[in-house]
Amino acid sequence: MAYLGKPAYTIAVLQKYNFNFRKQYGQNFLIDEGVLGDIIDKSGIGEDDCVLEIGPGIGTLTQYLAEKARHVVTVEIDKALIPILADTLSDYDNITVINEDILKVDISQIVKDHNRGEPIKVVANLPYYITTPIVMELLEGDAPIDSITVMVQKEVADRMQCGPGTKDYGALSLAVAYYADAKVILNVSPDCFMPQPKVGSSVIKLDIYDKPPVEVKSPDYMFRLIRASFNMRRKTLVNGLLGGSLGLSRERIEEVLDKMALSRTVRGEALTLEQFAELSDLLL
Repeated sequence: MAYLGKPAYTIAVLQKYNFNFRKQYGQNFLIDEGVLGDIIDKSGIGEDDCVLEIGPGIGTLTQYLAEKARHVVTVEIDKALIPILADTLSDYDNITVINEDILKVDISQIVKDHNRGEPIKVVANLPYYITTPIVMELLEGDAPIDSITVMVQKEVADRMQCGPGTKDYGALSLAVAYYADAKVILNVSPDCFMPQPKVGSSVIKLDIYDKPPVEVKSPDYMFRLIRASFNMRRKTLVNGLLGGSLGLSRERIEEVLDKMALSRTVRGEALTLEQFAELSDLLL
């Protein structure tokens, strides 16, 4: 069997099907066996696991996943890749291919159908143009997920795991911190892909918490506050919250900041997740 991690095999498949990369789908296929092996090892996949893969491309990572997992469900939006996947994955009987947009797929139903409703693991080389919406859908959705191991643009990985006061800290950092323990497990250079992206990449693993690290009356309201706080990074927290659709008065916000012993000129980027949870509960 030809493993697609070898560049020669990838080129042969692309030529066989006269495949043209489509910019709209952010297609960059991995061609480094070492990186593929590291992703599999560090994702912690076992023989009893059901794995959800997003954007399989021609099936490079899918092959490696199928060797380790009990079952792999892979979701590909590009119709042109479906016949290629039927070819490259023909030696496996533990793969289900779904031709759909991952943001329109009922992941909970996939879990019910293929893993008896038990938590699945997500492993993927995500399209960079739509990374954040996919990650947020996975985190905020109601599907049971054990962990998310994804290749993303390096600067996005940095945003996912950074803390208060850093230039990359923002709404995505706080959302990830609320739902998961995040750790970059691998940095990947552009020459590991075909075609080569213009940016560096990282593989980040999000181990989903059984219970969030902070208790808050309304997570939805807290994240509305967080998004408003970071809409205009150069604004103070007070002005950011006033500019949103939260219906808050300056007096009310300043009263709560005083109660929290925070400066009235503090910016959102200075607050921890715990402080945003307290702010949310006091303002609600």
